[in-house]
Amino acid sequence: MPGIVEETPVEIAIVGGGIIGLSLAAGLIKQNVKVKVYEQAKGFREIGAGMAFTANAIRCMGLMNPDIVSALRSGGSVATSLDKNDPNDYLRWIDGYNKRRKEDPSYQQMLYKIDAGYKGFEGTRRDQFLEALVKVIPQEIVELKKRLDTIEEKGSDGRLRLNFTDGTSAEADAVIGCDGIKSRVRELLFGSENPASYPHYTHKVAYRALVPMDKAIQALGEYKARNQHNHVGPNAHLIHYPVANQTMINATAFLSDPNEWPDDKVTVVPGLRKDLEAAFADWNPCLTALIQYFPEKLEKWAVFDTWDYPAPFFNKGTICLAGDAAHASSPHHGAGACCGIEDALCLVTLLKEVNASLREKSATKKETLSSAFEVFNTMRRTRSQWLVNSSRRVCDLYHQPEWGHEQKWIKAETCFEEIKDRSLKIWHFDYDTMIKKTVAEYAKKHPLKVEPEVTSSSENGVKATGVGNRVANIPVSVPVAVN
Repeated sequence: MPGIVEETPVEIAIVGGGIIGLSLAAGLIKQNVKVKVYEQAKGFREIGAGMAFTANAIRCMGLMNPDIVSALRSGGSVATSLDKNDPNDYLRWIDGYNKRRKEDPSYQQMLYKIDAGYKGFEGTRRDQFLEALVKVIPQEIVELKKRLDTIEEKGSDGRLRLNFTDGTSAEADAVIGCDGIKSRVRELLFGSENPASYPHYTHKVAYRALVPMDKAIQALGEYKARNQHNHVGPNAHLIHYPVANQTMINATAFLSDPNEWPDDKVTVVPGLRKDLEAAFADWNPCLTALIQYFPEKLEKWAVFDTWDYPAPFFNKGTICLAGDAAHASSPHHGAGACCGIEDALCLVTLLKEVNASLREKSATKKETLSSAFEVFNTMRRTRSQWLVNSSRRVCDLYHQPEWGHEQKWIKAETCFEEIKDRSLKIWHFDYDTMIKKTVAEYAKKHPLKVEPEVTSSSENGVKATGVGNRVANIPVSVPVAVN
């Protein structure tokens, strides 16, 4: 009944134990939230591919829990640029296709670069970050080998039961689906016949490799190997940046594919280096040399996203989607995980507000949690789906056929002003305003009787106490289920 609140803690099930799910759990722990994680895998180790976070996303991590940032850096994160004459990070686009100097076939013309500021990006190995992040989460709250099957509402109090494929179940007051691009929670929300329940093929494939730095230097030269570069050309591009404390580079080659993907349930298939060699045979010798250091046997990744059929909403009652489960993007902005971190910060902010409401006993758990997820949908859906769309757009610009026609080079190069505008929208996201608006929107639904305590990030860093601006002491218990 409204106005009556049980004395038991709120229980929230987070479905998904990847980087976003664990970061969300770590943020909730910092707000005195008790967390339980259910992971479908036997362990947390992921493929050793690289990823990068913007400085803005790292500040969001710090606002949730500084231990997340510590995990990132203990996992070997490094700035994606290393230039003794310039401490800032840049995004660089370079001509990967043409041989513009006959006397120097390996010469590559720099097309454009955008200054991201000091430590504007930090690159890391995904598996090393995840392993470090798991250590932030108390071991006793983690259960492995749990695959979500169904979610059902138990009774009038709105409690939810999560049923797993091993026959076990768990109960919670709300469910947050952070279970990735193949989200079971999203499928349960929208139905098995709805195309919005599933990601769709972008007609791009990717080949990824970690190359030792000494080999990368042999192929690319010292400067290019130790700094992020995106080599563009007709119908393909190859991006690389340093990881693992500058001992390796993460290199990913993307190819356009006009065909349909044969099986959307199997998005990774065996590949061969010789296929990549054939695709880049006419490209600059630096790239053909780099590809020689890729393993002979590779994995060929089909790139899927939610562009064709975006989620019409991120919430339904006390069930919510976040990260790739809500807005899986192609990786061409390198910002999908950054956007998921923004989601997590928004949810941590809202759950702190839920605590405050329940402390005042002004509403039930179901009412407050439903309201919180409605606000989350309002705050996050437009921006996150824009990222999905924008990532598709910039890849089309990287793959322009005009790169292969000398008389059209100037036309192709006009794309970079658009790319800069899109990049800056990602890097300069105003998370302080997001926090304030999130709190204000929730307060419209559940105003507090006391004046709020205002906190935010400091100019020279971030405060762990800067999430939200209302004080609450009610603990929140969070089972986190992974699918």
